[in-house]
Amino acid sequence: MRWTSTWHILPAVLAVILVACQPEADRPEISSEADVGTGCAGEATICPGRPAADGFALVADGLAAAIITDPDDAPGLLRAAGDLAEDLAAVSGQPVASGVEVAAGRAVIVGTLGGNGLIDALVAEGRLDVSGVDGVWEAYLHQVVDNPAPGIERALVIAGADMRGTIYGVYDVSRAAGVSPWHWWADVPVDRHDQLQVSAGHRRDAPSVRYRGIFLNDENPALYGWVNETYGGFNHDFYEQVFELILRQRANYLWPAMWGKAFSDDDPLNAPTADMYGVVIGTSHHEPLMRAHVEWARYGEGPWDFAANPETLREFWREGVERMGEHESLVTIGMRGDGDEAMTEGTAIALLESVVEAQREIITEVTGRPASETPQVWALYKEVQDYFDQGMDVPDDVTLLFADDNWGNIRRLPARGADREGGYGVYYHFDYVGDPRNYKWLNTTQIERTWEQMNLAWEHGAHELWIVNVGDLKPMEFPISFFLDQAWDPEAMTLEAMSGYTQDWAAEQFGEAEAGAIAELLTRYTQYNARRKPELIDAETFSLTGFDEADRVEADWQALAAEADAVRARLPETYDDAFVQLVWFPIQASANLTSLHIETARNRLWAAQGRVTANEAADRVAELFERDAELERIYHQDVADGKWNHFMSQTHISYTYWQQPEEDLLPETVRVEPLDGAHLGLALSSGGEALVFERHGQAERQIELFDRGHSPAVAELSVSADWIILSRTEGGAGEVDVTIDWTALAPGEHAGQIMVIGSGGASYTVPVIARQRATDPAPGHFVEADGHVTIEAADQAASVNADGVAWVEIPEIGRSRSGMSVLPANSPSHAPGEGPYLDYPVYLWSTGEVEIDVTLSPTLDYLDRGGMRYGIQLDNGPIEVVNVQGDGSHEAWMRNVADSVTVLTTRHNVEAEGAHTIRLWLIDPGLVFQRVSLRTRDLPDSYLGPPASARSE
Repeated sequence: MRWTSTWHILPAVLAVILVACQPEADRPEISSEADVGTGCAGEATICPGRPAADGFALVADGLAAAIITDPDDAPGLLRAAGDLAEDLAAVSGQPVASGVEVAAGRAVIVGTLGGNGLIDALVAEGRLDVSGVDGVWEAYLHQVVDNPAPGIERALVIAGADMRGTIYGVYDVSRAAGVSPWHWWADVPVDRHDQLQVSAGHRRDAPSVRYRGIFLNDENPALYGWVNETYGGFNHDFYEQVFELILRQRANYLWPAMWGKAFSDDDPLNAPTADMYGVVIGTSHHEPLMRAHVEWARYGEGPWDFAANPETLREFWREGVERMGEHESLVTIGMRGDGDEAMTEGTAIALLESVVEAQREIITEVTGRPASETPQVWALYKEVQDYFDQGMDVPDDVTLLFADDNWGNIRRLPARGADREGGYGVYYHFDYVGDPRNYKWLNTTQIERTWEQMNLAWEHGAHELWIVNVGDLKPMEFPISFFLDQAWDPEAMTLEAMSGYTQDWAAEQFGEAEAGAIAELLTRYTQYNARRKPELIDAETFSLTGFDEADRVEADWQALAAEADAVRARLPETYDDAFVQLVWFPIQASANLTSLHIETARNRLWAAQGRVTANEAADRVAELFERDAELERIYHQDVADGKWNHFMSQTHISYTYWQQPEEDLLPETVRVEPLDGAHLGLALSSGGEALVFERHGQAERQIELFDRGHSPAVAELSVSADWIILSRTEGGAGEVDVTIDWTALAPGEHAGQIMVIGSGGASYTVPVIARQRATDPAPGHFVEADGHVTIEAADQAASVNADGVAWVEIPEIGRSRSGMSVLPANSPSHAPGEGPYLDYPVYLWSTGEVEIDVTLSPTLDYLDRGGMRYGIQLDNGPIEVVNVQGDGSHEAWMRNVADSVTVLTTRHNVEAEGAHTIRLWLIDPGLVFQRVSLRTRDLPDSYLGPPASARSE
């Protein structure tokens, strides 16, 4: 074959396919084994089984097609094609073949348009349709072609408009063949199979967001310890693994690790290696002109102050641009203070404008081209946004990178219809060091929240750059996948696609059999962790007495941990390392930490009551603390034979302020000296001194009997009225359930008593109040009981849309269930009483003034309108307009992000008992409503609030 001296033939491998892992509809599809031999149709999709007559056998009877590239094509592409060969070898489990399959007539031809002679010939002959791909940034196609060259009867062509486009086309085939992007970073195994076919057809794809990437940050101690032990430093050997992951996730951009590290200075091969791979390198928001922050400490002279030290800074920055050379980069401009601080007190617009002018002069002088021809970004992070808000002039070709508040709430977006040559982007966070507290240990990000905020960004025109702070990279695998998949095609990541993403991702990592169960584990643990980040939880977080909150929270976690154990036992052993990293460990560690803090709270309460079980609780706290250390050891030593040592070394217990503790410390506990003999103690599980029941409220309450002495106590209980029902009337320590026989009570309020006598001369009287209602509530209403009526926002009786704006339920985004918002997210505001609304029917026994709490996801005034508003109305009363940002204090912001919600209260008047309607009016879009709670009296303290009320039938 004459062309063999020109074409590079990678050894073929045996391969098959098992699962389709892509959530988007236009990704390669994998069907079940039941489809073997039936073929697949439509676009150039990939299916198991033997191909139809017009399909292509990527693998047939254990023999893989050759992978053919042009040796003169881009080195990064040739490297990725080698990955494809290795991936197919892993799928087949067979050694690399000799290449004789070319003679059998099958090949995969991989190349860049204009860089691969065989592909260019097919285009010239009109046999390869490159319309919609040629000249499109990072676009690629898959197409089956007959007789593309002598000796090849049929080929799958993977062609890209540029090097990265082709690489994405290559990795799409790998991913569809069952090789997860996390196969190395999370030890996701590759299932072995036997047949692989590609349907006849044509498939194109290209990204919607131009730059999509991650930021390695806050990387000490975890990533720092692992990298130094594994690679001896943040060198190109380490970064090669990062670059490959980025490309396998169809991303293209990296802000390298920065605290005490300098990407280009630490290893001169880092930047050339990135360029070869095809990864665009930038620097973080406070590292201008490709100079790492630590380089100023290494080489800088004088103050980091452009007003006082301009020439030294100019030279420092010039060296950064000179070192960048022709490597593809996205250059950060602007300036912040030394050490990630504000540059000055106040907003020195003229000074910062002079900084940018000087930096662009340097870019022009060094590159020999106008500055506008070098891609640049200006990050509007923290106080820098003030410069933008106050009208700082920024060259139009510079990308404006808006930021969130470090807690997942976007601070600013372009106004409707705004446009600029450089476009807009968003810098988002899955990890943060700062107030109100660091969060670095585990993944606490719900993809539902990420979707809502980044969809908001997309609809408002942030199309140029999406980058997310991922901390140590591990353990943020799941949200990284989602963020980058959404960035590839935000419009394809619809609410429905997002809702199914978790199960798709679980299937990609662990197969279809347990995908549903694993998806539930992922969804639930991220929801529980998002309620309040683990670093912010302490003994005061969850109430022991209000609504049985602590018990319910702990039970939720324990049930999740038990299910994680059960799924782990059912999975094949080959999945164990990946499952522990991605699912089991974060659940077990989070459940254990939550129990540790709740048990600490029990110890302190019980010690104050004189319970001898306070000592058992203290022992349990110590056991849970040791369990935390043991879980860390399992991750470091047992998983993947110790491959990930150090990654769980982030401290997370006993924070006292925003910064992490130097080491995890056992929480302080109290021990009780038991009294001599037997002594009975009593407390109410709900706190207080009386048990109060309402006809439609909590049906059962508890009396807690406990020992205060060395010997077991005994008790006898009696009641003053037959309508008070006890689960037992004698015995020792433990709970006594109390219920009411409502059939024995006439309408009205009834009072009774429970008398308890016991060891040590103990004598207690517990008042009992029962409120019977004269009538049943009207059907379909949420019924007031126990001082409140509480409704999940999605349980509206009516959702009325208007002007093309529609209510949607975002699943799982709430602390307790979900959230209600509207699409499109960039729709105009409405006047009070004229827009969409939600109705909530309630049945109230109380009259007079009531308070209504509306719980929303934290949201910032991202369009700088003076606040975001909604309206609330009770029956036909006035519409109360509420500004969500009415309290703009730093303290209010810290409370909102720590609590993961904003709770706003209005007062209303109820004139009569009976049926009423609460109406929520949309005024400004971009709000997410989680709950509505009407309170008729003060409620017990609790973190999550009262449970949802019953609905009358």
